[in-house]
Amino acid sequence: MKEKEYCTASAARGGLLFMQDIPGGAFGERVVVKDHQGRRRNGQVILTSDKGVLVQIFEGTDDLDLERTWVRFLEEPFEIPLSPDVLGRIFDGVGAPRDNRPPIVAPLKRNVNGAPANPVARAYPQEFIQTGISTIDGLNSLVRGQKLPIFSGSGLPHNRLAAQIVRQAKLLGEETRFVVVFAAMGVTYGDARFFQEEFESSGVLGNVVMYLNLADDPPIKRLILPRTALTCAEYLAFEQDLHVLVVMTDMTHYAEALREVATAKGDVPSRKGYPGYLYSDLAEIYERAGRIKNRHGSITMVPVVSMPSDDITHPIPDLTGYITEGQIVLSRELYHQGIYPPVSIPPSLSRLMKDGIGKDFTREDHPRVASQIYAAYAKALEVRNLASIIGAEELSESDRQYLNFAGQFEQRFVKQGEEEERSIIETLDLAWDLLSLLPQTALTRVTEADLEKYHKWGSDSGQADLSQERASGES
Repeated sequence: MKEKEYCTASAARGGLLFMQDIPGGAFGERVVVKDHQGRRRNGQVILTSDKGVLVQIFEGTDDLDLERTWVRFLEEPFEIPLSPDVLGRIFDGVGAPRDNRPPIVAPLKRNVNGAPANPVARAYPQEFIQTGISTIDGLNSLVRGQKLPIFSGSGLPHNRLAAQIVRQAKLLGEETRFVVVFAAMGVTYGDARFFQEEFESSGVLGNVVMYLNLADDPPIKRLILPRTALTCAEYLAFEQDLHVLVVMTDMTHYAEALREVATAKGDVPSRKGYPGYLYSDLAEIYERAGRIKNRHGSITMVPVVSMPSDDITHPIPDLTGYITEGQIVLSRELYHQGIYPPVSIPPSLSRLMKDGIGKDFTREDHPRVASQIYAAYAKALEVRNLASIIGAEELSESDRQYLNFAGQFEQRFVKQGEEEERSIIETLDLAWDLLSLLPQTALTRVTEADLEKYHKWGSDSGQADLSQERASGES
């Protein structure tokens, strides 16, 4: 169909352009804006009515002379060209190169809004993904096709943790590594350089597609960036049959841009000024992860969500928790103790962990030892709180063992080098080593066979030493 061009802009505010007398404008239609200096900007129709249309301009509306601004309606959705050449490249939110290399030229184009997947065609997420990080692999396991966000606070090392996951993530039993689609929204120039240098130095950059939106870029451009990145991920996963890991940072910056645009549109605000459709908007993004039946590829998503004032009940982490399958929560207290990664164990969980661990995926004792470690640490935290009130010297011998366990667990299991990659077997062996600090009678969540095979008291000599220790304690 023939393209139409109009010069009927009536107002510009906050990256939005109001157009009058536009017959037949369609929601989601792509537009190209040409200003009085001949510069071109990309846009998309986000609202239509009898009076006109509302267009969001991804490069912003600064310096627009409305009387000399022409808007061409392309009568097509916003699409990006895709080919295997996207690997190793860096783009902005609309798919334009940011690495001083030529744009992607390919006959294949895909709508950035994606195509809805038939729920019946979805395959259940499973198969353990080894990140090399004990707190994730051992206690909050990530499985292929899962959405597992990182909840963090200002100043905490979520970017370092995300980069480490990108470097180390792998499927057990397969030599091929994940292809990574990395989407950064509203990050500083320093953070952008950090990720680029990390991927270059570790040799994974050739398997990474980066989409960058810097803090000084127009905020409205952040609204399309995750959709552009996920369109690329869907192409790599379901048309190139690759395992794709999507890392998005920071979803809070995305939601704040959404609030800014919603306010400019005049939408009725909800909690903390965010629009009432924040939940459905986030769901549109998160639900594009997963697996499809009879397809080898998959999309596993690790979004980073910064919590304003460390408030986990803030609308963004709160709604994210409803949509995704768990969360990894970072602790400011552990961070101040010099522990990296500062993963807080009690509020962290992976709802799909049970489907990706055990005999056929990791090791047969994994579900039980993870449950035992979690229970022991929860008990140890109670003892630590008690000691802060009555003093450690007033604790019983059993409670002192738990207090020692808590310190050892944080320093040896939670704390891990940024370049240290532990296999799941090393993580489980370390867990058993720490459980040896507790009396065997306290290990009620593991079986006798587990104790015999993996516990340090499992040997006959060890059992004899334990019996002797108990006898001396009773006397």
